[in-house]
Amino acid sequence: MLFTIIMSRKIKYSFITLIALFSLSMISCSENSDETFSQSVKVSLRNVGHQLFLTNQDSTSVVLPITELEGNKYKLSFDHELSFLPDDLVLITEQSFEKSLLPKNYIVEVIKCTDNEVAYSYKVKDLKENNIIPCSGRLLPEDCYNIEVLFTNSVDSSFNNNILFVILIIVLLILIGGLFYIRKHRTELKKSNDTYNSIGCFQFYPDQNKLVKEALEISLSKKECELLILFIAKPNQIIKREELEKKVWEDNGVFVGRSLDTYISKLRKKLKDDDSIKFTNIHGVGYKLEVL
Repeated sequence: MLFTIIMSRKIKYSFITLIALFSLSMISCSENSDETFSQSVKVSLRNVGHQLFLTNQDSTSVVLPITELEGNKYKLSFDHELSFLPDDLVLITEQSFEKSLLPKNYIVEVIKCTDNEVAYSYKVKDLKENNIIPCSGRLLPEDCYNIEVLFTNSVDSSFNNNILFVILIIVLLILIGGLFYIRKHRTELKKSNDTYNSIGCFQFYPDQNKLVKEALEISLSKKECELLILFIAKPNQIIKREELEKKVWEDNGVFVGRSLDTYISKLRKKLKDDDSIKFTNIHGVGYKLEVL
């Protein structure tokens, strides 16, 4: 029972530890994923800005640092005015995002620097038939523009949710396995404790190598226990010396000598408190356990 309690506590503490580690790992994983996602977006948008300058035959102007706005929104700015076709913006952005393995659900807005008016916008979804790309053939005149991209369904969130689900399943399996082990051990322990043979006023527990009389427990050696099992199986019957020696000693490759008599004597002493139990030596034949 003590072993079961200890194991229950160990499993309980292990489960709490797993939950704590899981929470910390999820926080760390989420932070790392967000940081990696942000870096990928910034690199990808800088490439978009560079490619747009190249469509203007401009290889000297600079793409300003990408600004991360709130809610998965990013702003691409330029140090120089430019003009471009919306078709080029759509194609360049799509190719750049694909190379960086970014989400395929986003909204793009081209905003004038002077008055913050939206000069052009479009929406891309994972299913191309749901894309909204208007006025793709109209050239945007040379002006100062900022391009803002809003990711509407981050792949990283979905990925983190998958990790969360897998780890949760693992933790639950560990918990269920631990509870099953405790239940099984309790059943076996109860069965072991309930299995005994009555010898007079004694209870003999062969699996635990002990005799019990009321509150008194008497320990038995392995050989004493093996001998007592044989006698209990044949109460009040003569068991030949050769049979006892063979089953307890010779089958295990042990030289017997006078061991049998010694162990019978030990059993007599341990059972002496009950007059209804007596080991009788049948001279030249063997022993008999007499139970009245």
